[in-house]
Amino acid sequence: MSQIGKSGSSGKSFDIPKMLIWEAYQKVKANRGAAGVDGQSLADFARDEKKNLYRIWNRMSAGSYFPPPVKAVEIPKAGGNGVRTLGVPTVADRIAQTAVAMMLEPVVEKVFHPDSYGYRPGRSALDAVETCRKRCWGQSWVIDLDIQEFFDTVPHQPILDAVGKHTDLPWVLLYVRRWLIAPVQQPDGTLVARDRGTPQGSAISPLLTNLFMHYAFDAWLATVQPMVRFERYCDDAIVHCVSEKQALYIRRSIKERLARFGLVLHPEKTKIVFCAQDGRTRPEGCGVEFTFLGYTFRPRYARTRDGRWKSGFLPAVSKAAKKRMAAEIRGWRLGRRTTLSFKEVAAVVNRIVAGWINYYGRFYKAELISFLAQRLNPHLVKWACRKFKHLHRAPAKARRRIAQIASTYPGMFIHWRHGALPSGSTVGAV
Repeated sequence: MSQIGKSGSSGKSFDIPKMLIWEAYQKVKANRGAAGVDGQSLADFARDEKKNLYRIWNRMSAGSYFPPPVKAVEIPKAGGNGVRTLGVPTVADRIAQTAVAMMLEPVVEKVFHPDSYGYRPGRSALDAVETCRKRCWGQSWVIDLDIQEFFDTVPHQPILDAVGKHTDLPWVLLYVRRWLIAPVQQPDGTLVARDRGTPQGSAISPLLTNLFMHYAFDAWLATVQPMVRFERYCDDAIVHCVSEKQALYIRRSIKERLARFGLVLHPEKTKIVFCAQDGRTRPEGCGVEFTFLGYTFRPRYARTRDGRWKSGFLPAVSKAAKKRMAAEIRGWRLGRRTTLSFKEVAAVVNRIVAGWINYYGRFYKAELISFLAQRLNPHLVKWACRKFKHLHRAPAKARRRIAQIASTYPGMFIHWRHGALPSGSTVGAV
């Protein structure tokens, strides 16, 4: 692929390096993604990439770049409770947004709070879960915060004020303003104007969200309550408290703080939870469970190093995450893919399940392994029943055959390697 050049602009309203657009394009290609309202895919864009990249640079440098509408795509919410709307920009717009994000990120990263984890270099959701786990051991109460319809209601002016605080490049502020008010194209083709909110799914939205939440929440809480610890991933946050009284006070303070920006804590999903475990007396009537980043924290038994069993407040894969995984497993329709060999079935399964194990197997892995054994192995049995004529009406025989294969080749499926063996398997048996 040809680069569009390394020199900056000349005779333009804004001095935007051409190399910045090229590097942004490389990031967009690596992240892949669907086509926007213009229907242009990354493959379509690449067919004339030099011309397309020049057009983006030329318009941005001239100040004449206006983002097209964002394509609204509905996806099911976790747990199957309704849908969440993602905003999908066009390929060209993702490149432009990424270029601006690349200019802002190195500057704002220096001021972001260490307990902000979402969409930041060198930080992950699992880091946030690990920190939360440790702090639940140290403090008995948490506030599980849920901001109602955050991405639809976050105000624009505080975002622009925050951006202006960290850049003296007028074109950065100009395009952030235009992206914030770009209309959303609904599935039926109608355009919806926006005076609040920032669509999930855009390249610039995570950075703008973090900037807003840094000043509206992180820095504010660190100033007014410097001893209170929290973990925040985008708009999801857990706040740790030493007592129920403190938790009630902090929740009220946060509610009043967010109300200044027109934001509302969800009255049902925002809750105060007691981190029940051995050595702590549970107050009557309090909740002892919350879910954060796909992990449900609650009292669980775990074996200590000296072999004793002890109740601790621990995270494990959530019911909502298991429900999503079960739906995806059903969607593979393994029972009908009889043209595949056993190794080819393993390749299909392992590609996805490896990611599940890497994420949901980090903490209290036994919960995930039990789920995979119960939900995934029966689909392999169903595949065998339909694949081999002598097993068509013999599911019990098919189960024994799958168990035998697992005993002989325990590394064939990645969930088998981690202990999710079919019933009747004995590793090492032939």
